[in-house]
Amino acid sequence: MRATIYDVAREAGVSIAAVSQVVNGKGKISEERRNEIMLVMERLQYQPSHIAAALTGKKTYTLGLLVPDISNPFFAEIARAVEDQGDHQGYSLVICSTDNKDEKLERYLSLLQQKSVDGMIIGTGLKKKEMLNQPIERSVPIVMIAREMPDLDVQTVVVDDFEGGSLAARHLLDLGHSRIGVLAEHPNVSSSRERIRGFRQILTESGLELPEHRVVASGADLVKDGKRHALELLQSEERPTALFCCNDLLAIGALQAAKELEVRVPAELSIVGFDNTILASVTDPPLTTIAQPTELMGKMAVDLLLGQLKKKPDIKQRTVLRPELVIRHSTAVPSTTPTI
Repeated sequence: MRATIYDVAREAGVSIAAVSQVVNGKGKISEERRNEIMLVMERLQYQPSHIAAALTGKKTYTLGLLVPDISNPFFAEIARAVEDQGDHQGYSLVICSTDNKDEKLERYLSLLQQKSVDGMIIGTGLKKKEMLNQPIERSVPIVMIAREMPDLDVQTVVVDDFEGGSLAARHLLDLGHSRIGVLAEHPNVSSSRERIRGFRQILTESGLELPEHRVVASGADLVKDGKRHALELLQSEERPTALFCCNDLLAIGALQAAKELEVRVPAELSIVGFDNTILASVTDPPLTTIAQPTELMGKMAVDLLLGQLKKKPDIKQRTVLRPELVIRHSTAVPSTTPTI
């Protein structure tokens, strides 16, 4: 039978209140006595009830993380970084995949509140800020990661997506590309919009334009959609010599399309991804991509969240990290230099 707080108190020869104070790190108990009680807890394998703690308004030492898809290596790496930092601080993690669907997001937000998580880290697209009204009204600390809503008063950790798109554009322009296509994520995804905005601005400054028909948005199945849209672009009358993909999964789809059409990468088609996940180094050819510091992002998001639990910040903090261009073997000088 599972040990209870009553068993610990009886074995240690103390009151239930004393055991509770040790569990919650409170009370005026000597260090020696505290250690004795903790040894009894360990011997009896006593596990404090998080549900009971929630009902009494105490911490549950759990955090919620909402991402679009945990099978996406970028979000898997983010989740691992968040989990590692949370564990280091004594917190467990509940992970929810929303597929960027509003109904799933609302359901998971409700679930996390029912579980009385101490805070939420949100890395999924939001169509309306009102979706977070309830947790905000209940003073549940929130940090956005890899996503943001400028009019939402919460802490945010993002990479400079605009600069990331700019880096990709400069790289392709320096190689001599002028006919370029873009594989984007769902329009709800703020990071994808910023990457395209940065990419387009560099082209404009260079006297080129990015026609709307060469910017194609994908759904939830990024590899499949990336391949399908790349096939369309590569079979169009004015085939692009380069593709900028707003994440590495879309880029992998583009690589699959090129292989199916026997278009050589990078001799006949250059491909740039975004994220620099573990997959980028094992594709054929290895993928040129824009790197995000996922480990640092996850750590900072947890630290900001726990900081709110200790003291509510007076102002919204937006932490912006710099991306980095990682050049591998999926980009090269075009075999021809067509004009738009």
